[in-house]
Amino acid sequence: MELPLFPLNTVLFPGGVLPLRIFETRYIDMVRHCLRSDAPFGVILIREGAQTGASSAIHGVGTWGQIVDWEQRPDGLLGITIQGEMRFRVERTWVQKDGLLLGEVIEHPMPADDVALPGEFLPLADLLQRLLQALPPPYCDMVGSFDRCGWVGARLTELMPFDPAQKQALLEMDDALARLFHLRDALVAAG
Repeated sequence: MELPLFPLNTVLFPGGVLPLRIFETRYIDMVRHCLRSDAPFGVILIREGAQTGASSAIHGVGTWGQIVDWEQRPDGLLGITIQGEMRFRVERTWVQKDGLLLGEVIEHPMPADDVALPGEFLPLADLLQRLLQALPPPYCDMVGSFDRCGWVGARLTELMPFDPAQKQALLEMDDALARLFHLRDALVAAG
Protein backbone atom coordinates (compact mmCIF):
# COMPACT_ATOMS: atom_id res chain seq x y z
CA MET A 1 0.00 0.00 0.00
CA GLU A 2 1.28 3.48 -0.86
CA LEU A 3 0.95 5.93 2.01
CA PRO A 4 1.97 9.55 2.58
CA LEU A 5 4.25 9.67 5.62
CA PHE A 6 4.43 12.43 8.21
CA PRO A 7 7.76 12.15 10.07
CA LEU A 8 7.39 13.53 13.60
CA ASN A 9 9.20 13.55 16.92
CA THR A 10 6.33 11.65 18.50
CA VAL A 11 4.85 8.15 18.40
CA LEU A 12 1.20 7.31 17.75
CA PHE A 13 -0.37 3.95 18.59
CA PRO A 14 -3.50 2.42 17.08
CA GLY A 15 -6.44 3.80 19.04
CA GLY A 16 -4.57 6.92 20.10
CA VAL A 17 -5.36 10.52 19.19
CA LEU A 18 -2.89 13.16 18.12
CA PRO A 19 -3.59 16.87 17.58
CA LEU A 20 -1.30 18.45 14.99
CA ARG A 21 -0.65 21.96 13.66
CA ILE A 22 -0.08 21.91 9.91
CA PHE A 23 1.89 24.74 8.33
CA GLU A 24 4.17 23.36 5.59
CA THR A 25 2.67 23.41 2.09
CA ARG A 26 3.45 19.75 1.44
CA TYR A 27 1.48 18.71 4.53
CA ILE A 28 -1.38 21.13 3.87
CA ASP A 29 -1.71 19.50 0.43
CA MET A 30 -1.51 16.03 2.00
CA VAL A 31 -4.24 16.89 4.53
CA ARG A 32 -6.44 18.33 1.77
CA HIS A 33 -6.06 15.11 -0.23
CA CYS A 34 -6.73 12.93 2.83
CA LEU A 35 -9.87 14.89 3.73
CA ARG A 36 -11.25 14.81 0.18
CA SER A 37 -10.64 11.09 -0.30
CA ASP A 38 -11.08 9.94 3.32
CA ALA A 39 -7.57 8.49 3.08
CA PRO A 40 -5.14 7.78 5.92
CA PHE A 41 -1.57 8.98 6.29
CA GLY A 42 1.26 7.51 8.30
CA VAL A 43 2.80 8.98 11.44
CA ILE A 44 6.34 7.76 11.88
CA LEU A 45 9.10 8.68 14.31
CA ILE A 46 12.12 10.58 13.00
CA ARG A 47 15.36 8.69 13.57
CA GLU A 48 17.62 11.54 12.34
CA GLY A 49 16.86 15.02 11.10
CA ALA A 50 14.17 17.60 11.76
CA GLN A 51 10.38 17.75 11.45
CA THR A 52 10.54 20.69 9.04
CA GLY A 53 12.45 21.25 5.85
CA ALA A 54 14.26 18.41 4.11
CA SER A 55 13.22 14.81 4.52
CA SER A 56 14.35 13.00 7.63
CA ALA A 57 15.59 9.48 8.28
CA ILE A 58 12.71 7.54 9.81
CA HIS A 59 12.11 4.40 11.83
CA GLY A 60 10.69 1.33 10.10
CA VAL A 61 7.40 1.03 12.01
CA GLY A 62 4.66 3.64 12.36
CA THR A 63 0.90 3.98 12.64
CA TRP A 64 -1.48 5.20 10.01
CA GLY A 65 -4.31 7.40 11.10
CA GLN A 66 -7.46 9.08 9.87
CA ILE A 67 -8.27 12.73 10.32
CA VAL A 68 -11.21 12.87 12.74
CA ASP A 69 -11.39 16.65 13.22
CA TRP A 70 -9.94 19.82 11.74
CA GLU A 71 -10.10 23.56 12.35
CA GLN A 72 -8.61 26.85 11.26
CA ARG A 73 -6.66 27.88 14.36
CA PRO A 74 -6.58 31.46 15.70
CA ASP A 75 -2.89 31.66 14.69
CA GLY A 76 -3.92 31.00 11.06
CA LEU A 77 -2.54 27.46 10.98
CA LEU A 78 -4.55 24.38 10.14
CA GLY A 79 -5.24 22.20 13.15
CA ILE A 80 -6.14 18.54 12.75
CA THR A 81 -6.75 15.65 15.09
CA ILE A 82 -5.96 12.17 13.88
CA GLN A 83 -6.82 8.81 15.34
CA GLY A 84 -4.34 5.97 14.99
CA GLU A 85 -5.75 2.94 13.21
CA MET A 86 -3.15 0.42 12.12
CA ARG A 87 0.52 -0.18 12.78
CA PHE A 88 2.56 -0.55 9.59
CA ARG A 89 6.05 -1.52 8.49
CA VAL A 90 7.85 0.55 5.84
CA GLU A 91 9.14 -1.44 2.88
CA ARG A 92 10.62 1.49 0.93
CA THR A 93 10.30 5.28 0.71
CA TRP A 94 10.68 8.03 -1.87
CA VAL A 95 10.22 11.80 -1.93
CA GLN A 96 7.81 13.63 -4.25
CA LYS A 97 8.82 16.85 -6.02
CA ASP A 98 7.02 18.88 -3.34
CA GLY A 99 9.09 17.20 -0.62
CA LEU A 100 6.34 14.92 0.70
CA LEU A 101 7.67 11.56 1.86
CA LEU A 102 5.76 8.55 0.52
CA GLY A 103 6.17 4.96 1.54
CA GLU A 104 5.30 1.51 0.38
CA VAL A 105 3.99 0.00 3.61
CA ILE A 106 2.50 -3.26 4.79
CA GLU A 107 0.09 -3.75 7.65
CA HIS A 108 1.76 -4.79 10.87
CA PRO A 109 -1.27 -5.28 13.14
CA MET A 110 -1.01 -5.17 16.88
CA PRO A 111 -1.86 -8.57 18.35
CA ALA A 112 -5.42 -8.97 19.58
CA ASP A 113 -6.13 -6.56 22.41
CA ASP A 114 -8.25 -9.01 24.37
CA VAL A 115 -5.77 -9.69 27.17
CA ALA A 116 -7.36 -8.71 30.48
CA LEU A 117 -5.36 -6.36 32.66
CA PRO A 118 -3.81 -8.34 35.53
CA GLY A 119 -4.52 -6.97 39.00
CA GLU A 120 -0.90 -5.99 39.55
CA PHE A 121 -1.31 -3.38 36.77
CA LEU A 122 -4.49 -1.76 38.12
CA PRO A 123 -2.39 1.15 39.49
CA LEU A 124 -1.29 1.87 35.90
CA ALA A 125 -4.92 1.93 34.75
CA ASP A 126 -5.77 4.28 37.63
CA LEU A 127 -2.84 6.53 36.70
CA LEU A 128 -4.02 6.59 33.09
CA GLN A 129 -7.58 7.54 34.10
CA ARG A 130 -6.27 10.41 36.23
CA LEU A 131 -3.98 11.61 33.43
CA LEU A 132 -6.75 11.57 30.83
CA GLN A 133 -9.16 13.43 33.11
CA ALA A 134 -6.58 16.15 33.71
CA LEU A 135 -5.80 16.72 30.02
CA PRO A 136 -7.72 18.90 27.55
CA PRO A 137 -9.67 17.50 24.59
CA PRO A 138 -9.24 15.26 22.73
CA TYR A 139 -7.58 13.27 25.52
CA CYS A 140 -10.16 13.85 28.27
CA ASP A 141 -12.86 12.75 25.81
CA MET A 142 -11.30 9.33 25.18
CA VAL A 143 -13.44 6.35 26.03
CA GLY A 144 -11.24 3.37 26.54
CA SER A 145 -10.67 -0.14 27.70
CA PHE A 146 -9.07 0.42 31.08
CA ASP A 147 -9.33 -3.32 31.72
CA ARG A 148 -7.19 -4.31 28.68
CA CYS A 149 -3.40 -4.61 28.58
CA GLY A 150 -2.98 -3.28 25.05
CA TRP A 151 -5.11 -0.17 25.46
CA VAL A 152 -3.67 0.84 28.84
CA GLY A 153 -0.09 0.26 27.68
CA ALA A 154 -0.53 2.15 24.41
CA ARG A 155 -2.18 5.18 26.00
CA LEU A 156 0.37 5.40 28.82
CA THR A 157 3.23 5.14 26.33
CA GLU A 158 1.77 8.00 24.30
CA LEU A 159 1.22 10.24 27.33
CA MET A 160 4.27 9.65 29.52
CA PRO A 161 7.31 11.92 29.03
CA PHE A 162 9.57 9.12 27.84
CA ASP A 163 12.26 9.53 25.22
CA PRO A 164 10.74 9.08 21.72
CA ALA A 165 13.12 6.18 20.99
CA GLN A 166 11.81 4.40 24.10
CA LYS A 167 8.23 4.98 22.92
CA GLN A 168 9.18 3.62 19.49
CA ALA A 169 10.57 0.45 21.05
CA LEU A 170 7.28 0.00 22.92
CA LEU A 171 5.28 0.55 19.70
CA GLU A 172 7.31 -2.17 18.01
CA MET A 173 6.62 -4.68 20.80
CA ASP A 174 4.05 -7.34 19.93
CA ASP A 175 3.32 -8.46 23.49
CA ALA A 176 0.94 -6.09 25.31
CA LEU A 177 1.69 -7.60 28.72
CA ALA A 178 5.45 -7.27 28.18
CA ARG A 179 4.85 -3.62 27.23
CA LEU A 180 3.16 -3.07 30.61
CA PHE A 181 6.11 -4.64 32.44
CA HIS A 182 8.47 -2.28 30.57
CA LEU A 183 6.24 0.70 31.35
CA ARG A 184 6.05 -0.15 35.02
CA ASP A 185 9.83 -0.60 35.22
CA ALA A 186 10.39 2.74 33.44
CA LEU A 187 7.99 4.54 35.77
CA VAL A 188 9.65 3.02 38.85
CA ALA A 189 13.10 3.98 37.52
CA ALA A 190 11.90 7.54 36.89
CA GLY A 191 10.80 7.80 40.51
